[in-house]
Amino acid sequence: MNKLFSRFLIVGLISLAFTTVIAQETEPSIHWMNLDKNIDRYPGISVERAYEGLLQGKEGKAVVVAVIDSGVDVEHEDLKESIWVNKDEIPDNGIDDDENGYVDDVHGWNFIGGKDGDVEFDNLEFTRIYISLNERFKGKTRDDIQSDEKEDFAQYLSFKTQYEQRVKSAEDSKTEYQNILLFYDMSVKAVKEVLGKQEFSVENIAALPEGDERFEAMKELSVLGLENNLKNDLKEGLKHFDEQLDYMYNLDFDSRTIVGDNYEDKSERYYGNNHYEGPSADHGTHVAGIIAGNRNNDLGMMGIADHAQIMVLRAVPNGDERDKDVANAIRYAVDNGAKVINMSFGKSYSPDKSLVDEAVAYAEEKGVLMVHAAGNSSKNTDVSNNFPNPINEETREACTTWIEVGASNWTTGAELPASFSNYGRRSVDVFAPGVDIYSTVPNDEYEENSGTSMAAPVVSGLAALIMSYYPELSAKDVKEIIVNSYADYRKEKVIVPGGKKKKRFKKLSKTGGVVNAYNALRMAKDYQASTDAKKGG
Repeated sequence: MNKLFSRFLIVGLISLAFTTVIAQETEPSIHWMNLDKNIDRYPGISVERAYEGLLQGKEGKAVVVAVIDSGVDVEHEDLKESIWVNKDEIPDNGIDDDENGYVDDVHGWNFIGGKDGDVEFDNLEFTRIYISLNERFKGKTRDDIQSDEKEDFAQYLSFKTQYEQRVKSAEDSKTEYQNILLFYDMSVKAVKEVLGKQEFSVENIAALPEGDERFEAMKELSVLGLENNLKNDLKEGLKHFDEQLDYMYNLDFDSRTIVGDNYEDKSERYYGNNHYEGPSADHGTHVAGIIAGNRNNDLGMMGIADHAQIMVLRAVPNGDERDKDVANAIRYAVDNGAKVINMSFGKSYSPDKSLVDEAVAYAEEKGVLMVHAAGNSSKNTDVSNNFPNPINEETREACTTWIEVGASNWTTGAELPASFSNYGRRSVDVFAPGVDIYSTVPNDEYEENSGTSMAAPVVSGLAALIMSYYPELSAKDVKEIIVNSYADYRKEKVIVPGGKKKKRFKKLSKTGGVVNAYNALRMAKDYQASTDAKKGG
């Protein structure tokens, strides 16, 4: 049991580091992303300072922000006034009133739903590629392979090895968590028996006389449980590994039977349903709140952009999103008036990248700004793939209306970049707050979540804020403003995510800065003045 308990500590720390930063001496304000470092101590983005010092008395215009995600609770108390409404569509009449190809799309569209339900889980893209290769090569040897198939067969063998390793790792981790949970329940029972009629509390456990090594481990584990809701976390861990084995790595699971589209027809656009929330909208609702949570109702939290309207586009399951759905969601957003598209998702493989590239090019041509989360793998995306990305596979040119966002922490100094954030001197444009971000989740509730998934909507909210008050600026203008008006942390020596090595913060992105609303709005005013002067001249 001592060995098991030691292993528990290791697993627990890894799990904690994966989802959030290690606890620090102080806790951040729940509104820290909106605050100003010089005034409030936290390296937020100075939203409150911008509203109070630059936007007082000004009138903003509505800006539609498409949130391509897991779904959004459109009835949330802090979001319902900020949800986009397709005024050309009559709700629930079963008719495509605006003739855009989507029936009753009042608040957006769900590309991972069908007439009989909605996709909650899907395979990883890695698994889908392996399924395709396995169908071609299962049971074959090198002697059976034609010369034109050798490259694909080599990929099959590599994927087969990786797949078996991943499944075994998930099975081992599940067993490990089951054992930890068992030991936790045993510990609580043993400690309660010693306590007798005394309350099961941290103080009373600490006051117990010292026992043998095994009982001391049980006491420590019981305290961890009381202080950190450990049992719930262990159950969530078990659920995660069950989902990996049942869906993400399951070679027999096919979510498209739910959608009912012709998946092989990559040009197909009109499928899905109008179920905006879907079966699991926590992630998308949290993202939407960061952008557009009501700033004037004294409830929960305040989003960044007071005139943002959230267009709900459901395309991201628990698993990896599919390129076909992402491409169609981007096109829907562009065709139905979105000025900003938030994409808080990503994956390591993109077999139909050309579909997404074409949609991205379409959005760029139409002047739509795209904001994408850099990912949570503590990797350098200059050398590691994270899709989608702004580089067109065919032309090798970068989209000019795309912003790639890493996550910053609520402390300056060495821990400024979030420990989980991807980074890249060439691939990441800028950082934004992404740790312990307090925002909306379904059923009128609120949570703190961490990830570049939270940092991206900070930037999308900032973009919407600029466009709202300076509507004549183009998407390219807004991108230039955001990436050139950052709070400057370039010289800070910081811990590179995923290790202990330190580098200057400027080495982790193109700018070496954290987005800043106050600076951006001042710059936007200058851009607008310059535009007006050119028109006047």
